Parts: sequence; C-alpha cells; structure tokens
Amino acid sequence: MSYRSWKEYVSTQRRRYWRASKEKKGRILDEGCELFDAHRKALIRAFNRPSQRGRRENRGRPPTYGSDVLEPLKAIWLAADQPCSKRLRAVVSIWLDFYENRHGPLAAETRQRLLAISPPTIDRLMASIRARKRKGLSATQSIQSLQGQIPIRTSFRDVDGPGSVEADTVAHCGTSMAGAFVWSLTLTDIASGWTENAAVWNKNSLQIVERVKRIEAHLPFEIEAFDSDNGGEFVNGNLLRYLRDRPVPVLFTRSRPYRKNDNAHVEQKQWTHVRQLLGYDRFEDRRLVELIDDLYRNEWRAMRNFFQPTMQLLSKSREGGRLKRYHSAPRTPYERLMDSPKVTEENKKRLRREFESLDPFALREAIEKKLKRIFRIVRRQAVRREEKARAAKNAATTSTAPRRAPSPGCGNAVL
Repeated sequence: MSYRSWKEYVSTQRRRYWRASKEKKGRILDEGCELFDAHRKALIRAFNRPSQRGRRENRGRPPTYGSDVLEPLKAIWLAADQPCSKRLRAVVSIWLDFYENRHGPLAAETRQRLLAISPPTIDRLMASIRARKRKGLSATQSIQSLQGQIPIRTSFRDVDGPGSVEADTVAHCGTSMAGAFVWSLTLTDIASGWTENAAVWNKNSLQIVERVKRIEAHLPFEIEAFDSDNGGEFVNGNLLRYLRDRPVPVLFTRSRPYRKNDNAHVEQKQWTHVRQLLGYDRFEDRRLVELIDDLYRNEWRAMRNFFQPTMQLLSKSREGGRLKRYHSAPRTPYERLMDSPKVTEENKKRLRREFESLDPFALREAIEKKLKRIFRIVRRQAVRREEKARAAKNAATTSTAPRRAPSPGCGNAVL
C-alpha cells in the first residue's frame, strides 16, 4: 500500500474510530494492521492525531512590533535615503535621538524595541511600504527584461506542420570552458525533423543572427515559431528584433531555466548531428569555423535530411510501472516535407531536384575527406597545447627547485 492509501484510510476511519466502543476500536485496529502491515501504536497515534482539514489557530508569540515602532522606523528610513535593513538597523541607533528631538520623546518600551529590532524583522515590517516605491525607466535592456518579453513554452502539441523550430548551441571546448573556441548552432523543425547546423566563433549574438538569417533563406518552409533555451546568444535584442520586426512576426518563445527536456527535439539532434560527427575535442583554431560550417552547409545537411530516416513519438501510455512509447514508421525529413500541404509546390520541386542530384556514398566520401582536414588541425592544436603545458611545468619545476650547496674542495681541507 502506498503512503497516499495510508492517508486516505486514516482520514476516512478516524471519525469511525473516535465514535466506536473499545471492542470496535480493537477490530478497526486489527483491520488496519492487516491492511498496511503496521504496528497498532502507529495506527492509534494516526487516529488520535487531529485532522488537518480544520483551520488551526495561529501559534507562537503575539506580534512584538506594532504601529508605534513602524511609524518612527518609516520616518528614519525615508530620511536616510531608504537603506537596506542591515544598514537601517545601524541608522536607527544613530538617528533615534535626532528623531526624538524633532517629533518628541518615545515611550521607553518603544525605544528599547527600536534599538533591539533585527534586519529580518525590518524587512517584514517594511515590505508593504517598499512595494509602493516607484522605479524610474531605463533605456538599457538586460537579459532579465528580455525574458519578460519572451514567453515560456514547454510543449508543442499544437504543431500541425513544418515551421516551428527549436534552436540550441553546442560548445566544442574539450574539458575547459576557458578562452575562445568554436560553437555549433542547431535548428530543427519539430514536425518534420529537418535540421540545419552552422558553426560560429565564441557564440557571438551577431553571428547567431547572421547564421539564422542564412539558414532561413534556404529553408523549404517559412519559420512561424522559434524556441530556444535561456542562453544569452538567443535571449538578446538582436535576435528578438530580427524575429519580431517583420511583416509577419515569428513567435519567439523560450524554455524553462534548467529544464532541457523542454527542448527535447533539438537536444536529441545535438547528439546525432553534432557530437556523433565531431566528438568532444576542443576546437580553438579560428580556421575551423569556416571548415565546419562548409561541412554543415553542404554534405552533412544533405546526408541527414535526405537520407537518414527518423522515428517520431506518437503517444505513450503507462501500464503498471512500465512506460510504453509508440513511434511512427521511420521516414526522412525530406519525405515528411514532401507530404506536407504547408510546403509550396515550388519548394517541393526544388527539394526533388536536389534529392535527384545527390548520391549518399559520394556524400559520405566527401564528409570523411573534410573531417580528416578538420581533425588534422585539431591534432596540431592538441600537440601545441601539450607542448606549452609541458614547458610551463618544466619552467615551474626549475624555478622552485632548491639549489645544491657547493661541495668543499681539496684546498679547503684542514690538515
């Protein structure tokens, strides 16, 4: 039996237990012990515990600080340019004599409570007053203010065709996030699985916008919704203006912080389209941006979208403790777009011509050739890093090694 069942049983049987005779109480306890394999004392304590449904009276001490304390505290706080509670406590001890000279002496008990008040108590007393404080307008937009303009979206059940994309970035940093290195940008369509990748240097927001523009110009469908995580490369004014300031604005949404399953579609593509291709090495040579971007834009894009079938989750159900998932038949993103009524006939003809001009084996050979060139540069950079680390270690060892005292010569011997 679960804990919920235990709570339901106790709540339903409590009144019956209270009204029962001694003999009936014993039978109720026997029944409960048999059902839940519990000790009789545990059931007795549960039945005798008061119900939580009734309203409990307030417990604890009566309030210590009233309006007699709040009035001088507020006056001192406003006069002292509204300091924080920790500073205000020190201000009160300094300003209290001056307050009494101006407004008259306070009662001895009130004065004592003002001098003994703690910063958390000040925060509680001043909460309603501070809430009325108005703030000036600011022309500088931070990430937090932009997050208020970008709504949170957690599911895409209302997607009925291509046009809703998820975006994310992958860091090719190796084992350290220090310094500058190459990042991969991934955009994937939720309905069809069509995915585009691009390489950027240090995930600059201007580069992200430029890559999104280039990808959008070659997509076989119009972007209607754009969803990303809360990273600064996406949550910025440049991308927000690009998606918003157009004849038909794009719905820009974001996921919940630290909930990567909200972007499950693009997170899955990060593994299949980026990590399986480039691994986890550190790419800190700027020449790699152009090489990786060329691979993404040509052979890799064609291989994944035209010749790699994928399955999509249709539904899932729980049978006991087991979760069953039901997927669609494997299809390529190209096939899904060709069956979609939202893709124009012109774009379908362009996709068909591109598909007929491709050879997956030739694409694989070209991919391997470009990968060899990329990892040749990566290996050279790794060797240079190892040599620098070895040289720095040797220099540190040499500088900290103690000097040996000179051995006494024969001329110094005492006869």
